[in-house]
Formats: sequence, structure tokens, C-alpha cells
Amino acid sequence: MYLTKPGWEKTFYFLTWFFQGSSYLVPRAYAVMHRMHHAYSDTEKDPHSPHFFKDIWQMMLHTRNIYNAFVHNQIAPMEKFTREYLPVWKWMDKVGDNMVTRIAWVTVYVSLYIFFAPAWYWYLLIPVHILMGPIQGAIVNWCGHKYGYANFDNGDHSRNSERWGIFLLGELFQNNHHYFPKRAKFAVKPFEWDPTYFVMRILNKLKIIRIQGQHTDL
Repeated sequence: MYLTKPGWEKTFYFLTWFFQGSSYLVPRAYAVMHRMHHAYSDTEKDPHSPHFFKDIWQMMLHTRNIYNAFVHNQIAPMEKFTREYLPVWKWMDKVGDNMVTRIAWVTVYVSLYIFFAPAWYWYLLIPVHILMGPIQGAIVNWCGHKYGYANFDNGDHSRNSERWGIFLLGELFQNNHHYFPKRAKFAVKPFEWDPTYFVMRILNKLKIIRIQGQHTDL
């Protein structure tokens, strides 16, 4: 969807780890899975289609197994999924995808709640902080392929789960995204709103990134 210079790529790479924390996902492995998801959307080869599992937990366990296999080079992805550029920073992945690092992040989260939580029930948010990456992925791939409306016939079950794009910053416009996979703006209809796209436009104006793809609306 966009290009950026090597220095900015490393900056975004680091910030990905910093904000995902304990739920850091190696970009290379996740990118391969995402390309597979688009190529095999809602078929048995799709790494996370909700239509082959009894519940969201089984779907995410299946996704985790495929992800781990790619991360640890237990299986090699097909060449067509690695032909386009994949971001790789081995040192950052070694640090981020490390149990000691993940435990350190959990310790930070719990400590922040101990010192700053105004009431006991705020502690219920700790699991969300620990597993934010998988939770986000679960919501997008489960809800985005089961619930909502479709603007396009993509030959799959992708749906736009919400009309205004607020809750997951536009990512639940899955039907639109599957129709325009390289489009920076996920929203299509006048009533749809993709907040992330406006951030990308600012970065584009500042020449930090250069938006690519079709129908960018710039």
C-alpha cells in the first residue's frame, strides 16, 4: 500500500514491537499469512477463515500453528507469497519474539496497573494488553468474514462488519479490502470512514511514506 525509506522502515518496525509488546508478531511471517489469506480467502487453505472451525479459539490456534511454522522455518511458504518485498530485521525479531521479552512486557503492564489503576475492575483489562495482537486478529478475521454487509461479490464470505470504521480503525471493512487489496483507503461508500487512511495521508504529505496502489483518493 505504501513505500518508505529504509530508515523509516526500521522506525516503523521498532514501533510495531514497542506497541504490540508481549503480543509482537514477526512482520515477515504475518505478511506471508496475509497474502495466503487473500489468495485462498474462505477456502480450506485460508490460514484463518472462520468457516472451518467451531469457534474463534480453534481458528486462532490453527492460525498460531501456521504462524509459528513460518517464524521458525519449519515450513517454507510458496514462492508466490515471498516474491514481493517482505520486511526483515532479524535482530528486532529475535528480541521481540522471545519469551523473556514477552514476560518483561507483562511485568511492565501489571506494574502500571498496580500503581495507577483507580479500581480493581481495571485489572480485567490486563489480558487484553497481554494478548492485544491475537485479539485484534481474531476480531478482524472472525467478524470480518461472518457478520455485516458486502459492497462487492468477491467469491468469498468477506464482510464489512461496521459502517463507520471506528472500532478497529477501518480494518473491519474486510469486503472492501478483499476487493481492493492494495488500496490504502479501506472505506468505499460515503458513510464509511477509515481513520487509518487519514493518518497515512498525513505521513504521505510529510513524505515519510509514499502511498501506492489503486484508488488512493489522493
